[in-house]
Amino acid sequence: MDILKVIVQIIYILICIVLTVIVLKQEGKEGLSGALTGAGASESYWSKNKGRSKEGLLDNTTKILGGLFIVLSVVLNLF
Repeated sequence: MDILKVIVQIIYILICIVLTVIVLKQEGKEGLSGALTGAGASESYWSKNKGRSKEGLLDNTTKILGGLFIVLSVVLNLF
């Protein structure tokens, strides 16, 4: 059981590092008011094709790694 805990901790640390790097590589958003209201997001060509771009890939990767981060946090807390 101790070996499994160490392996999960190593994966957790790697996810933390990669998640930090990915978040720092992302471009800044319009601001808090634009993020809350979604102003201007539906009109641009860029937002419609964002999923196919590098920024879209970073966004999707952030969501996946964030979910893994939460799940591994709970798992490590149960150990």
